[in-house]
Amino acid sequence: MIRLKALSGGLTLLLVLQATACVSQQRTVAVGPPAAPSSSDTIWRFETTPAWQDEFDYTGLPDPAKWNFEQGGDGWGNHELQYYTDSIRNAQVDDGVLAITARKQQAGNNNYSSARLSSKGKGDFRYGRFEVRARLPAGRGTWPAIWMLPTDQVYGGWPASGEIDIMEHVGYDPGRIHVTMHTGAYNHRIGTQKTATRVIDDATTRFHRYRVDWTPDAIRGYIDDQQLYEFVNEGTGPAAWPFDQRFHFLLNIAVGGDWGGKEGVDDGVFPATLEIDYVRVYRLVGPT
Repeated sequence: MIRLKALSGGLTLLLVLQATACVSQQRTVAVGPPAAPSSSDTIWRFETTPAWQDEFDYTGLPDPAKWNFEQGGDGWGNHELQYYTDSIRNAQVDDGVLAITARKQQAGNNNYSSARLSSKGKGDFRYGRFEVRARLPAGRGTWPAIWMLPTDQVYGGWPASGEIDIMEHVGYDPGRIHVTMHTGAYNHRIGTQKTATRVIDDATTRFHRYRVDWTPDAIRGYIDDQQLYEFVNEGTGPAAWPFDQRFHFLLNIAVGGDWGGKEGVDDGVFPATLEIDYVRVYRLVGPT
């Protein structure tokens, strides 16, 4: 998902995930299932206990120690129609679920309100396994996303420093899930974007697990542990592979916009809610 307004400007020596947020629990050194073999035949593994997570086992606004509200309503680089607020009406945790809700209501100078959460400065990561269990909103004009942006913009503004789209969905194309990486060399502006899609018939009625495994060799996308996407590090430098820096999460629903509103907006679908059961990050502990 292109979100130009959201981009803001460390290369570390560790080939493990780095998290700026404090983690109170003791992490295990046991390792989980490996990522798929890379082109270099390196096998990468991940810890089985999350290094950073939100299980949403509380009530009220999203945990301010983990999430920021990004606010505004000037289109976010895509001519979107919503105003992102910090209201509990647009982002609320209850009964173990985070609900991000887009509403048909006046907010600022916009006719729709929604929320956009960021972990920047509170959960910033370099490599790892990133998993979000979610149920998506339905309806023409909705544009939910679970994605990541560079924290430091070492290589410059979008798309030079990269973007990781774990899950995108546009309501006029029900159930079709998109996984995409954006870089200077691979993006839609120059006709080189690398995307994979899969149709999940019950994506708006049931929860599914959306995941990427990010290693120095590749980024791979999964739905319910079934791989559908691979973006390989070609070894040609940051224009093709800027994914050696820290990234952070974003969770949001846009309304309309260049892609989400391509076939218009059905006001009858609002309020529309993206439900998040959990967000989990597992450290990379390979290679083995």
